[in-house]
Amino acid sequence: MKNILLATFLFIGIAVQAQDKKKFDKPTVVEASCGECQFGMKGKSCDLAVRIDGKSYFVDGTTIHDHGDAHAEKGFCNAISKALVTGEIKGDRFKATSFTLIDDKK
Repeated sequence: MKNILLATFLFIGIAVQAQDKKKFDKPTVVEASCGECQFGMKGKSCDLAVRIDGKSYFVDGTTIHDHGDAHAEKGFCNAISKALVTGEIKGDRFKATSFTLIDDKK
């Protein structure tokens, strides 16, 4: 009986941790923009965010200012762009190990 309870709690702990973390080891295309201006996230200033599977996450590992003028016509505060990223979702943040904007010009 103790083994069943231990196994159950272990399984629940692993399941909860798996839901809280999601790794992107291979480059993945995501939406990127200002979390406050374009994704409606609560924050104190303009901050870079990505949207993955319909959920928005603030980004650690790069900033909104590392990718041009955020307030330009096609900047993050005025438009949603595509980015190729690797990293990991930890809690409610995306920890980027790489972040490259994709040029949508045709």
